[in-house]
Amino acid sequence: MRKIKVAPFMPTEVEVNEISENRAQITAYPFESGYAVTLAHPLRRLILGSSIGYAPISVKIEGAAHEFDNIRGMHEDVAVFIINLKNIRFKIKDESDRVEVSYSFAGHKEVTAQDLNNDLVEVVNGDLPLATLNEDAELNFTVVISKGIGYVPSENLRDEVANDAIALDAFFTPVRKANYAIEPVLVEDNPSFEKIIFDIVTDAQIGPVEAFTNALEVMNKQLSIFNGVLDVDISTAPIKKSSDESELKPFLQTVDSLGLSARSFNSLDRAGIKYLGELVLMSENEIKNIKNLGKKSLDEINECLVEHGFGEDYDLSDVTRAHLVKKLEQLKQ
Repeated sequence: MRKIKVAPFMPTEVEVNEISENRAQITAYPFESGYAVTLAHPLRRLILGSSIGYAPISVKIEGAAHEFDNIRGMHEDVAVFIINLKNIRFKIKDESDRVEVSYSFAGHKEVTAQDLNNDLVEVVNGDLPLATLNEDAELNFTVVISKGIGYVPSENLRDEVANDAIALDAFFTPVRKANYAIEPVLVEDNPSFEKIIFDIVTDAQIGPVEAFTNALEVMNKQLSIFNGVLDVDISTAPIKKSSDESELKPFLQTVDSLGLSARSFNSLDRAGIKYLGELVLMSENEIKNIKNLGKKSLDEINECLVEHGFGEDYDLSDVTRAHLVKKLEQLKQ
């Protein structure tokens, strides 16, 4: 007989299998039926879309004005050179957000990705070809390498690169593959539980386990916006008419009862501010930006807030703030 539950089963097992430097499988179980895919799908998207990598965002080639140009003595067209360059995966050694690196090659040479290693950057796929030079060739170019996430097309980068440089499509994502499988797992003779198996492959800019933990951190940070709901649900929490009303009373004084000068009152009135609580909820910059509010009026309003106990040191709790916002909305309807 199926038991009545009051909470979903909490998974208890996690296993990390590092198959190689660039590939790992991460397994977690047991999940209630349906919970595995609910968690696995957004995590997969975050692994692919939020993992930080490095990519060249622009290149300036001596003797080439645009990507359809040619370089004397170089077998490849500039367009092919750029394609080869975009396929090279860099790492910035000092973890800076952006570096500019210059290179110079001359004479007969097969230039490969490993030739771009230096004190500033490391190439993780050094066997890729870049250019083929003849005896009389001279190739000088400067690459800007940046840290980022996802994919940014070259047209969105034109404002960030030098006028004489060629903007490049930037493929920052260091994750080559992020798949998951969901398999049944037995828990106390119940076969309806599930297991998630993530299979992650990276390009060696970062490791697969690092990509997974980064995705978890991003998910936690994104979900933290809802932390306030744990304190109060503004949409459903009613304003109690006993203690809460008395608590809010100091905030509900009307602006015309505060003894402000006509100039200050008129500025607030034109801005639609009717209650002291509205000023308490506003930041100093928001008050400064009230239209036609001069320096003297600003000072007068700040003095008024201090007189009523709402100076800079006043700490408005999240619960009181939520009730105040809801009450003011009701009053101004």
